[in-house]
Amino acid sequence: MADRRRRVIPIPFMQRTRAGSPSPVPAPRPPSPLAPRTTIVDAAIYADGRRVASPTSLAETYRALDETPGGVAWIGLYRPSESELHSLAREFNLHELAVEDAISAHQRPKLERYDDVLFVVLRAANYLDVPEEVSFGEVHVFVGANFVITVRHSESPDLSQVRHRMEHDPELLALGTQSILYAIIDAIVDGYAPVVAGLANDIDEIETQVFGGDANVSRRIYKLSTEVIDFQRATHPLTAVMDALELGSEKYGVTQELQRNLRDVADHLTQVNERVDDFRRMLRDILAVNATLVSERQNARMTELSENSNRQGEEVKKISSWAAILFGPTLIAGIYGMNFRYMPELHWLFGYPFALLLMALTSLILYWVFKRRNWL
Repeated sequence: MADRRRRVIPIPFMQRTRAGSPSPVPAPRPPSPLAPRTTIVDAAIYADGRRVASPTSLAETYRALDETPGGVAWIGLYRPSESELHSLAREFNLHELAVEDAISAHQRPKLERYDDVLFVVLRAANYLDVPEEVSFGEVHVFVGANFVITVRHSESPDLSQVRHRMEHDPELLALGTQSILYAIIDAIVDGYAPVVAGLANDIDEIETQVFGGDANVSRRIYKLSTEVIDFQRATHPLTAVMDALELGSEKYGVTQELQRNLRDVADHLTQVNERVDDFRRMLRDILAVNATLVSERQNARMTELSENSNRQGEEVKKISSWAAILFGPTLIAGIYGMNFRYMPELHWLFGYPFALLLMALTSLILYWVFKRRNWL
């Protein structure tokens, strides 16, 4: 089995000192025997598309693979320790940069080839209906001639279903490690469909809220926009991964059957990306429409307030006009009602009719003035 992998002394990861010279990082300490920690979700050795061994540790997996002619190892890990990844790197000659990415996680979807080992980063998505959010998971896949290593740092994606489906299709599994990689990508892309449906339903509800005049819809539009952007960051870079896999199919001897499967997955991914792009445009348009409707409602409110103010002004004018008209006679009557002993016209025969006439004349003049100014 010398052609399976190269047994080499691992090159330690390098770090820079203050002087700028590289110095090796000490190898990580092995886990304490008092507190054993296993991160192997499932490990299996396959031959001719069928499981022939189910080792429970990395050492057993290495040994079983050596003892199985033409065997393929599929090792699934969940939040592995650095020592476990370094052990895999030594056994399967994994590149230190790829191992470093698998340790740190939080990578965007990408594909990198290091000699005969393919390193793929994928992001799964899951729609949460109650909080109306999209949760994301990340999986790192190392693919060699006779091994597949999956490293997960979150609960999703659940690759057990992928393994179960592959084990029930020995002919597909017998096509080699590339078939496992394509099955993983297919499962992740299929998992995007419920997310697309959930986002579409949210957008329909938002449209109803916008035209229903809901004052809190702007916050929901912004929140959903961020979810769509995050989802787009998970799906769009995967297109470049699919293109790279398709371009390398002939070079690396991928069968026609797997190439057809790859194109089918790429078609599904294209549909998802188109829907996501549509969602971004729709949310942008909805936000613009909502802003227009809010502005229209504000203008209508301002117009209503202005009309009310104008009506109040007209009422004030009428009240002020009648108050002024009544003020003239009141003033005259008040002056002649002071009852001083020496006042003009008190003993005049026509004093009283003259006072009444003056009151009436003053009122008529004021009425005529206010009427000409449209206050009455």
